[in-house]
Amino acid sequence: MEKFAIVTGASSGFGLHITIELAKAGFTVIATMRNQSKKHVLHEAIEDPQILKRIRVTELDVTDSLSIQAFQDYIQSISPIVLFINNAGIAQAGFAEELCIDAYRQQFETNLFGVIAMTQVILPHMRTNRKGTILMMSSISGRIGFPGLSAYVASKQALEGYTESLRLELAPYNVQVAVIEPGSYQTNIWSSGLANIRTHEHSPYQRTLAALKQHIKKTSPAYGDPKEVAHLVVKLSRQEKLTRLRYPIGNGVRLTIFMKHILPWLYGKSLF
Repeated sequence: MEKFAIVTGASSGFGLHITIELAKAGFTVIATMRNQSKKHVLHEAIEDPQILKRIRVTELDVTDSLSIQAFQDYIQSISPIVLFINNAGIAQAGFAEELCIDAYRQQFETNLFGVIAMTQVILPHMRTNRKGTILMMSSISGRIGFPGLSAYVASKQALEGYTESLRLELAPYNVQVAVIEPGSYQTNIWSSGLANIRTHEHSPYQRTLAALKQHIKKTSPAYGDPKEVAHLVVKLSRQEKLTRLRYPIGNGVRLTIFMKHILPWLYGKSLF
């Protein structure tokens, strides 16, 4: 019998790699994209036609209610849905004083409210079957703030609070919920967001911006392979019981989180 996995934001980054690895692992993957014209990336990345046959590309914008309703209608005939990867996300970059409030709203529409809306679509299937796993794609930003990314960080920390409550609510129905917290990877959304920060000519944050760009230039060659995150998703999908809420992954991530908690006075100083 087919076992279905749903991955949002499957056209690039972690979503693309997760889709491919789940298909290799035997799942039939419903790979959602805002723009179906990008589905060629899957054909370019997969040589085995048998693996490609396990992927069904479907259009979905997690911020659009009509798109969500169409997707909800589409999956009514799909069963069992045993795995849901809430991966779709964006990163708004800019300093808190200068970033407009609409940018914050747009950030939350995708990274939080889009997640909530899609979770509400999937939950009845899993709760009724009393089986399923929901994995939220967060970030180290879900635990630690970064200059120039206050909107993104706030959305990920809100996502983790939502997920923690959801985990408690669904435990009686045998639906597992967890958060994946990647650090810096080659397709990392927050790293690319930092690289696109802009300020005006007389911004008081010019010095911080220069330090950020230098930091990205220095550290980016060491960013990890996103397949590591995809392999973790496959590993978690096979576990009968997820014993933890959070699964940090990436070079130095665990140490960074640990240091924040034991040396908060050091973390409070300038990062650059």
